[in-house]
Amino acid sequence: MTPMRLIIIGGGTAGWMAAACLRRFLPQGWSVTLVESEAIGTVGVGEATIPQIRLFNEALGIDEDAFLRATQGTIKQGIEFDGWTRPGHRYMHAFGAIGRGLGLLPFHQYWLRGRSLGIADSLDAYSLNEQAAHAGRFRRGAGGSAHAPAMPYAFHFDAGLYAAFLRKRAEGWGVTRVEGKVVSAERADNGDVAAVLLEGERRVAGELFVDCSGFRGLLIEGALATGYEDWSHWLPNDRAVAVPCGHGDTPQQPYTRAVAREAGWQWRIPLQHRIGNGYVYCSRFLDDDAAEAALLASLDGPAQAPPNRLRFTSGKRRKMWNRNVVALGLAAGFMEPLESTSIHLVQSGISRLLNLLPAGAPDPAIVAEFNQQSDFEWERIRDFIVLHYKATERADTPYWRERAAMDIPDTLAAKLDQFRAQGLIVREHEELFTEPGWLQVLVGQGVMPTAWHPLADTLSEADLKTFLDTNRLVIEREVAAMQPYDAFLNSMSPTGVAA
Repeated sequence: MTPMRLIIIGGGTAGWMAAACLRRFLPQGWSVTLVESEAIGTVGVGEATIPQIRLFNEALGIDEDAFLRATQGTIKQGIEFDGWTRPGHRYMHAFGAIGRGLGLLPFHQYWLRGRSLGIADSLDAYSLNEQAAHAGRFRRGAGGSAHAPAMPYAFHFDAGLYAAFLRKRAEGWGVTRVEGKVVSAERADNGDVAAVLLEGERRVAGELFVDCSGFRGLLIEGALATGYEDWSHWLPNDRAVAVPCGHGDTPQQPYTRAVAREAGWQWRIPLQHRIGNGYVYCSRFLDDDAAEAALLASLDGPAQAPPNRLRFTSGKRRKMWNRNVVALGLAAGFMEPLESTSIHLVQSGISRLLNLLPAGAPDPAIVAEFNQQSDFEWERIRDFIVLHYKATERADTPYWRERAAMDIPDTLAAKLDQFRAQGLIVREHEELFTEPGWLQVLVGQGVMPTAWHPLADTLSEADLKTFLDTNRLVIEREVAAMQPYDAFLNSMSPTGVAA
C-alpha cells in the first residue's frame, strides 16, 4: 500500500485534535502536515464536553491530571437546564445511569408505576451524578460497593489551551506545521484537490485533505462547492455573543448551566481561572446590542475580555467527505452547543475517518458510508436539541411561543409518540444520546407517558417500594462517601488553589 500525504487545513481545537490522533494511529510512511495562520483567529467558544472526550485522551496516552492542569480544566457531571420548561423550573441532564434496571425492564418503567402510586421520589433522586453535583461532591474510579453505579464525567476546559497541549504532542510525534494563509486550492484533472496554495507563492500538495478551516470551509465548500443543509427552520438561533468573566462568590459547580432567556439561552461554563459565558439567540427576536447587554448584566464577575459576536446557520454540509476532502468541526457544520456536542463531533469524525481510512484514492463506496454514518449522527443530535425547544410550557415571549408551535422532524415526533405511549425509549444503532439522556430531558421538560410497560406490574406494591428505596439509598450512601469537589479541584489547580 502506497503511503499517503495527509494535509490538515486549519488549527484550533479541531485541527490539532485531528493532527494528534491521526499521527498517533496512521501507518508508518504516512505524513501529516497541518497548515494554519496565526493571523486567522479561532471561534473558541466550545469549552464543555461529554464523557467520550476521556476515551479520546486515553487513546492518546494523556495523563488526566496533567491535562486538567494544562488546560485549567474542571469536572463536568452534567448540564443543568434553568427555565426551559417554564420560568423558575430546573432539571439536570446528568451523565450516567438512572437507577438500576430489573429483569427485562429499565429502571424508569418501575419508577413510572411507583410515581402513579405515590411511592417514588423525583427522578433526580436516582441519579448518582446529579445528587453528587448538587451536593458538591465527586469521585473517580469505582464506588464503595458492588452495587454502586458508575460515575461517568466529562470536562470543562480552555479550548485554546487544549489545542496548544495537543499541538505539542502532535509535533513531538512528527506532525509538520506550516504557517501560512491559504489563498486557493489547486484541482487535479479528476476534480480532486491536489494542493493548497499559500501566500508567498507556496504550495502544499497531498492525497487526502482534512478541512478544519471553520465556518469558511475553504476546501469542502470554497473549492468543492459541496452545499449546505440548512436546519434553521428547526433551530432558528443564528447569533451568539461570548465573554469570559472572573469567578464571583458562587462556589465552583461541577456542571454546565444552560439558562433560558428571552430569545434563546445562556451558557455558563466554570473553569479553574474563569467562567465562560455566552448568549445564543435568534436575531429575529433580539438585536445584537440587546443580547450583549443582557449577557454582560448576568455575569458572576467582571468581564475579562471584550464580547465576541458570532453569526452562524445551524445545519451541516451535504457531504462531509467529498472527493478527497473530509470536513471536521465548523467546516462540517454547526450545531448550537446546547448539549456540548461540538468537540465530540470532531472526535467522532476523526474516529470515523480512521475506521474507513482509504487504501489509496478514496473509493465512492467508502465515502458514501462515511457520509451516511455522519448524517445519522448529526440528525439524531439535531433531534435531541430540538426536543429542548419543542417540549416547553413557556409562552411568555414570542420566541418561546414560536418554538412550542413549530413543526419537528419525523424522527423526533416518533420518539415523542413512543415515550408518551408507555415510556418507550429506543436507541437506534449507535446514536449518541442514550436512554437515560432522553429520559431526563423528556421528563425534565414535562413530557410524561400515559402508561408504563405491563411487566412493571409483576412486583407487588411493597416490593416495588423496597426496590425504589434501595436504589435511592445506594446513591445517598455513595454521595456521602465522596470527597468535596473543591478539594479535588484544588489538587488539580497549577497554583494549588482554584479560583
